[in-house]
Amino acid sequence: MIRRFKNLKIRTQSTIVILFAIIVAFTLFELLWLNKWNICGIAERLGIFYTQMGDKSFRKTLAEEALHYDIPESEDDTDAVEALNPFFDLVSEYTGIYIYGHDDGLFLAGRSPSAMSDNGFLSFFNIGYRLTDGEGEFVENCLLKFANGTADILIYNYERTIFIYPFLFVCLFLAVALFFAIVLLFLNRKIRQVMLLKDEILTMSAGDLEHKIPDFGGNEIGILASELNHLRESLSDNIQKEQESRKANQDLITALSHDLRTPLTILNGYLEVLKLKRNPQTQEEYLERCLKKTEDIKELTDRMFEYALIAEETETPEAAWISTDFIGQCLTENCDFIRLAGFTLELKLPEATGVLQSDKTMLKRILNNLFSNILKYGDKKQTVTVSGRIQNTEFIVSLTNRSKDNDSGIDSNNIGLKNTDRMIQMLDGRMDVWQEKEVFGVELRFPLR
Repeated sequence: MIRRFKNLKIRTQSTIVILFAIIVAFTLFELLWLNKWNICGIAERLGIFYTQMGDKSFRKTLAEEALHYDIPESEDDTDAVEALNPFFDLVSEYTGIYIYGHDDGLFLAGRSPSAMSDNGFLSFFNIGYRLTDGEGEFVENCLLKFANGTADILIYNYERTIFIYPFLFVCLFLAVALFFAIVLLFLNRKIRQVMLLKDEILTMSAGDLEHKIPDFGGNEIGILASELNHLRESLSDNIQKEQESRKANQDLITALSHDLRTPLTILNGYLEVLKLKRNPQTQEEYLERCLKKTEDIKELTDRMFEYALIAEETETPEAAWISTDFIGQCLTENCDFIRLAGFTLELKLPEATGVLQSDKTMLKRILNNLFSNILKYGDKKQTVTVSGRIQNTEFIVSLTNRSKDNDSGIDSNNIGLKNTDRMIQMLDGRMDVWQEKEVFGVELRFPLR
């Protein structure tokens, strides 16, 4: 059962827990409220509070005192009504007593509970009376003999409301507290799972890929934990493969370096022969051979550069808080430099500023590489556009230029772009490159803090 619950989606789990909490809280409230009079009786017996109607001697005293007073002929008989004041004083401030004619049932005299004249108690009473539908109101009807006859006595007592109404709010509080306790216990368990998952991610980021993440069931957290386990295993395999590939590349570079010696030795020999000028007829042939060997050397060096990019990197950025104005200054300096080289530029920088955590030296190298590519491969006849802007949580730098004709004699192996991409990734940024016909564009994205 528990296993099936753990495999449910978190939304479904939450719904079940909330419904369960409602049922349990309502059950607790009902159990307490249905036994309110038993609890009230226990409180009376323990002397926690006193009720006049629960005192058997009160009725006896009331009957004895009634013999000393006359019943008014009507409620308009003010003298007779005032004469009953000592009799009415026998009841507490929470008790009302009313006298009615025994034969005709007409109201003759009476006194309302004096507590009802207190606005605080009246407000408390009205709220509790509505919520409980009159619970705590005690009504008693009896006959009493007076000096001049018998009358019906109606007694209203509200002393138990002092216990019942607060008890209602206690029941509601306990029920609500139990509901939130169950829900918060469930949420706390899920939060602890998320925090544990966070710790496991930090462990992975620290380089420990051997520790397996615990099973959290089939819900979203469990699925995430399972995917992280797969990622951990994949990263471990990739690191092993990368190490093997790195060693193979290092061996290849060593082999290429060794192969480079051969055309250099041959080229050196031809140049020595040309230096002697002994056979002018063969000079042209030797020059052709020299050019051929230089092409071989260029091809070998290009391959060495490409493989060197994936060699082990020891460089680490020195992060510091930097304003976007610094990037703007670097852009302006580089733009001024290529203007001196004969380029036409359009530079646009934002008025607003932001803050990022980065390496100043590495930022300069990134921008220098991009503008160096413009110097090498850009067409001076076309305008170069450079812009910087803040978009959401990123500072974006865009460079667009038109490349030279294919017959310009300049060949590119993209070493600069690869190196730039490597550095911007080390700064938690991103580089997007696009090309449409002769138009070449680069977009750098730096996260703002």
